[in-house]
Amino acid sequence: MSGEYQFRIADSYTPATLPMERLAEYMTALARLLGEGAHVHFQAIIPGSVRLKARVDEPAQLKVRERVYAVRDGGGPKDARKAYDALDELLRKDNASGALAGDDGAIIIPFPGRTRSEPLVFGPFRQDSTLDGQIFRIGGKDDTKHVLIRDGAMEFTDLVASESIALRLRHHLFGATLRFHGEGTWFRHGDGTWELKSFRINDFEELEDRPLSEVVASLRKVKGSTWREVPDPIRELLEDRHGNGDAN
Repeated sequence: MSGEYQFRIADSYTPATLPMERLAEYMTALARLLGEGAHVHFQAIIPGSVRLKARVDEPAQLKVRERVYAVRDGGGPKDARKAYDALDELLRKDNASGALAGDDGAIIIPFPGRTRSEPLVFGPFRQDSTLDGQIFRIGGKDDTKHVLIRDGAMEFTDLVASESIALRLRHHLFGATLRFHGEGTWFRHGDGTWELKSFRINDFEELEDRPLSEVVASLRKVKGSTWREVPDPIRELLEDRHGNGDAN
């Protein structure tokens, strides 16, 4: 079982030209890729093209092996996949490619780096949009104020508002969830996900802070409502609430 790994940085730096700050970035990302921090040790920089050698203590070797092979196969823990992306992005920026190899020299994970195809991005698209969230910061010294909101684990930091709207919004800082109406600038990535670039707030309203069960009960009481026929109305509301991946 492999107790040593080598990360190769090809066609870019040599050990003599690799800046210390960049070396630290590579080593940090490599340590996160391998995991098991207390049992993984930096051993050497091997001459030639830059190769960072790491040694894994015997008790952690199986866990590290399973981790890196899972990443190779497109899985693994989220932090390991993020570390892979970080290493590949460093290589791309350094006009290099790379690989993670075992102690026998066989490549486990190739890193395309500079040869990686850039993902397709479409846009920008500007359209009337709505966002929901709680304000946690309002700032800015000029007439345009920056508004930062969070919706659960998601944060939106690219909202702007006029000074008059910002004065109204300050009363809701860390308060109830608001619905913001305005113009959003969006990009659509090749995988179908949308990215918000900016959002100008034109108006807002405070949302009722009621349990979904109460909302559903109210909807079902409305004359002519079809919500009585929906088998799982809470799920329907949640899916509508998060937009099913649409930009609106």
